[in-house]
Amino acid sequence: MKLTDLLKKKPVNDRGTGADAASAKPRPSLVDFQQLAQDFKTLDPKDPGLWPLAPRIVILLGLFLGLLAAAWWFGWNVQLEELATQKAQEDQFREEWIAKKTQAVNLDEYRRQLAEIDRSFGALLKQLPNRAEMGDLLVDINKAAQGRGLLVELFKPGGEVPRDFYAEVPITLTLIGSYHDIGGFTGDIAKLPRIVTLNDLNLTTTGGKEGVLTLRTTAKTFRYLDEEELARQKKAKAGAGAK
Repeated sequence: MKLTDLLKKKPVNDRGTGADAASAKPRPSLVDFQQLAQDFKTLDPKDPGLWPLAPRIVILLGLFLGLLAAAWWFGWNVQLEELATQKAQEDQFREEWIAKKTQAVNLDEYRRQLAEIDRSFGALLKQLPNRAEMGDLLVDINKAAQGRGLLVELFKPGGEVPRDFYAEVPITLTLIGSYHDIGGFTGDIAKLPRIVTLNDLNLTTTGGKEGVLTLRTTAKTFRYLDEEELARQKKAKAGAGAK
């Protein structure tokens, strides 16, 4: 290789080295924080018109963010809470509206069901004797026992227990007879046109007599209260509630 060729290639290598060194230098940052701090130190509060551009932008941005925070704290926060409350009320009203609409669509069916309930309730109410019919019902219970050949050792009506629209009348019974006669008596009680229930049944043998049993029970019947009794009962409840 000639010396002249080496001398010609040397400048090319120097230029390549210089380019690599230039590319290795760090790029300057977009914001010069030192200069920005220096600008803030030299600000004249009495003459904002001469402030540099960067401090103006930073201060305006800070004021804008401060205004947003104040608006959120003093206005938007409360409004958002009210909006959430109104949204919950809207959902509630919508559900109520749907329920009422469903009732309106099925109004005829509800009326039919109500009429059926009234008829059923009337049929049940007819099974409850009034005050004048209670004596006849007690006689029917006594006759049912005697008709089966049972010895009525005790037949004691108790005091009435008032309920919402009826009164409960307990009757303490002690009957003596055979197993089949006692079973027939309970069947006759179930067939009575009025409602009578047998409660607290206690069946024992009697004095060593074979086939003779003693039935101790409390028969409960019910009568409906008349208008005067219902009014008196409501008045008593109102007085108790006032106390």
